[in-house]
Amino acid sequence: MKALFYIPALLLITMTGSGQVKLVTKGKIEFERKINVHRLYFNGELRSWDEEIRKQIPQFRVDYFDLVFNEEKSLYKPGREAGEEKKALFYMPAIDNVVYKDLVRQQEVSQKQLFETQFLITDSLRTIEWKIQDEIRTIAGFECRKAVGRICDSVVVVAFYTNEIIPSNGPESFHGLPGMILGLAIPRLYTTWFATRLLLISEAEEQAIAAPAKGKHTNSAGLLKQLRDLTGNWGEDYQSRSTWLFSL
Repeated sequence: MKALFYIPALLLITMTGSGQVKLVTKGKIEFERKINVHRLYFNGELRSWDEEIRKQIPQFRVDYFDLVFNEEKSLYKPGREAGEEKKALFYMPAIDNVVYKDLVRQQEVSQKQLFETQFLITDSLRTIEWKIQDEIRTIAGFECRKAVGRICDSVVVVAFYTNEIIPSNGPESFHGLPGMILGLAIPRLYTTWFATRLLLISEAEEQAIAAPAKGKHTNSAGLLKQLRDLTGNWGEDYQSRSTWLFSL
C-alpha cells in the first residue's frame, strides 16, 4: 500500500548551504470544505415544507478535496470521505468538481456535474482583483496573509495565502495571489475551505497531474447559460446561489 506522509512546515522549509530558505514547490494539500446548508438554502421566511426539509438534514455539510500541484500545473479533485451521512434531499451543486489549472498556459479545464449531465469546461484562468490586507492567520502550520476579492461582480471572497508555498494557486478556480491559498471563505455562500495538511507526493503522482477528459464540451459562459435555463422557475435567490456555486 502506498504510504502518505504528513509534512510539517518546518521540515519543508529547509535551509540551503548559503542560508537561503528553500520553499515548497510541489505536494498535495487537503482542503476541508464546509457549507452551512441551513443558511444557504433556508435563509429568510420559510414555507412549511421548507421547515420540514430543514429538520431532516444536518446544518453543515463537510467534504474533503485534494489539490495536487507543482510550479506549472495542479489538479483539484474530491478527496477522502467525511465519514458522516450525506442526506441529499435536494440538488447540491459543486460536490464532485474536478479542476485542472495550467499556470504556464494560463488555462483551466474543469469537470462539473449539472443534474444528469457531466460537462467539460475549458477556459482561461479566472482573473480576480485581490486587495491584500494586514491580517495574519496560521493555517496548517503556515503563516498566511489575508486578501479580499470579488467574483460574479458582487460576491465577496476572503482568502488567506502563504508565500512559503511557491505556486500562485488555490482550491477550485482560485489563484492569483503571491503564493498558495490555504484558506477561503465566501460569506454569501456560507462556505469555507481550509487546508488541513500538506502531503508529500511521489514522482508518479506528480506526473499524473492532468486535465480531465470526459464530459460535454463547453466554456464557463455556456455552462452558466445551461444552468439558468434549467433553474429558471426555481426563484431568483436559489438560481443566483446555484450560479455562484458553479462559478467557483
